[in-house]
Amino acid sequence: MRTAMIPIVSSLAALLGCASSPPSVPVADAVDLSRFMGDWYVIANIPTSIEKEAHNAVETYEMSEPGRIETTFRFNKGGFDGPVKEYTPVGFVGDDPSNAIWGMRFIWPIKAEYVISWLNDDYTQTIIGRSKRDYVWLMARTPTISDEDYAGHVAFLDSIGYDTSKLRKVPQQVR
Repeated sequence: MRTAMIPIVSSLAALLGCASSPPSVPVADAVDLSRFMGDWYVIANIPTSIEKEAHNAVETYEMSEPGRIETTFRFNKGGFDGPVKEYTPVGFVGDDPSNAIWGMRFIWPIKAEYVISWLNDDYTQTIIGRSKRDYVWLMARTPTISDEDYAGHVAFLDSIGYDTSKLRKVPQQVR
């Protein structure tokens, strides 16, 4: 009986060895948290369920203590004149020396993966990703970016395994 089980166990082990989670998303080399704080306009995203009808979406970060980021996510639901929705998750900067890997807690005690995958040198544009490639956020310090920058970001997301057909440009009303 034991001899008959060896091929089954070996086959199962081989299959499990082939099953793997998606590779992690790129991580920004270094994030100066004090420079990263402030307002970020959501230019485009693969939206979560609460973001599907977001207009004027802005994410604001404020460091309340070392490693803890108070976050406010505010948008108009359904249109520029739609009701204002606001969420206040808390970000926790991980132990990675880059300061780019966070856990974002919307509901205690769960912390969702939140990775600053790309950040330009002047801290005016960033891409936040997840290893599952289920959600992504392209954000900027201004409500709009150039078409050239947008196309470059989409190409980057495609190159790291995102389904860019799911990207939604977030309507931003310049005020």
